[in-house]
Amino acid sequence: MKEGAIVIDVGINRVEGKIVGDVEFEVAKERASFITPVPGGVGPVTTTMLLKNTVEAAKLQAK
Repeated sequence: MKEGAIVIDVGINRVEGKIVGDVEFEVAKERASFITPVPGGVGPVTTTMLLKNTVEAAKLQAK
C-alpha cells in the first residue's frame, strides 16, 4: 500500500466471532492517511443508498 493512501474498506467478514473488513486495519493505519473502520465505516452509507434505490425501483414499478 502506498504511503498516505486513503483506504475505504467495504468488506464485511466474520472472524472469530467479530466483524472485520478486508483490510488488516492495524497494519494499514500505519501507512494510510485515512482509513474507514469496520464496523462503523461505510455501512450507514451503503444502507442509505440501498433504501434509496429500493424506493426508486418501487416508484418505477408503480408507473
